[in-house]
Amino acid sequence: MNIDLNELDINSVGTWPLPAKIISIVMLSVLILFLGYWTDSKKQLAQLDAAQQEELQLRTTFEQKQTKAANLDAYKEQMATMKASFGALLRQLPEKTEVPGLIEDISHQGLATGLEFRTIRLQPEKEIDFYVELPIEISVVGNYHQFGEFVSNIAALPRIVTLHDFVIHPVSVDSGGDSLVMNITAKTYRYTAGEKENESK
Repeated sequence: MNIDLNELDINSVGTWPLPAKIISIVMLSVLILFLGYWTDSKKQLAQLDAAQQEELQLRTTFEQKQTKAANLDAYKEQMATMKASFGALLRQLPEKTEVPGLIEDISHQGLATGLEFRTIRLQPEKEIDFYVELPIEISVVGNYHQFGEFVSNIAALPRIVTLHDFVIHPVSVDSGGDSLVMNITAKTYRYTAGEKENESK
């Protein structure tokens, strides 16, 4: 059955042939579905996609926090170990009143190895962050073996002492012996945070 669209009157839809009614209903349904998708469903799909992305991010964040929470005891144990190690290092830093004793220890180590001291004197302190650097200039006369033993003994002291700027030369150009002069800078360190806390009280 052929349908002439020009003969169909929009004002008398009820009299249209059945095939024309079916085609009209299908086209109208498709149009309604398209308009519904364009005006509402598209926005909802975009919101759904955004919600899925947010869910993925939240899941990743949750998994990261869950991993940290699972390792919390290990982190606490590690922090306690680090604090204990830091405390042990701090106890190796001399307090202000212990510096003369440290100089006496250095002198004792030098004399025990047979060195002759020319000079041993404190230099101005240098404040660096949470500690103070205390340089000590040392000049001794001896031989290589004595120098090596002296340096080894200084390294074995219970306090932290580092040695810098080694300079070794003959006692004099004309001297025929094996005596040498070693100039060296020993540095020890003092923790200052405790002093600042006491000053602020």
